[in-house]
Amino acid sequence: MKKIFITAAIVLAMAGAANAQRYCVIDTKYILESIPEYKDSQKKLDAVAEQWQKEIDAKFQEVDKMYKSYQAEQVMLTEELKRKREDEIVAKEKDAKDLQKKRFGYEGDLFKKREELVKPIQDKIYNAVQKLSASRMYDFVLDKAGGTTVIFSDPKLDKSEEILKSLGVKK
Repeated sequence: MKKIFITAAIVLAMAGAANAQRYCVIDTKYILESIPEYKDSQKKLDAVAEQWQKEIDAKFQEVDKMYKSYQAEQVMLTEELKRKREDEIVAKEKDAKDLQKKRFGYEGDLFKKREELVKPIQDKIYNAVQKLSASRMYDFVLDKAGGTTVIFSDPKLDKSEEILKSLGVKK
């Protein structure tokens, strides 16, 4: 009788401990890709990036053209003209690299544009996750799309669909 009582107490304690830490899993990549606003923002970002890349490519092509012209005429130029043309080529190349850095560098124009277009959507998702966590009393939420490695997750724990419903994306 004593063994049964001890076994039951251990089972109940383990069940209580399991419930003490409640968690769920979401897939933010799936959630983002399911939101039409995000898809539109991504298309806008891609279009802007493509336009900027064409602008940069044109500058580098101009540098290349200047360099090829210089190489062809180099024999006929004086030392002073050679230096002047070399300086022009170097300056033009620096301008092209500076523009590339300005557009695509760390915290460049593309980064700022992404912040402008995508961050409000990410904030909505974050708020929906917070609301779900508070209402279901989850202690933590794992994102299986990010850098966090989730070896296994029970599909029943994935609450991505609920987040989409609370955002009004799915019914």
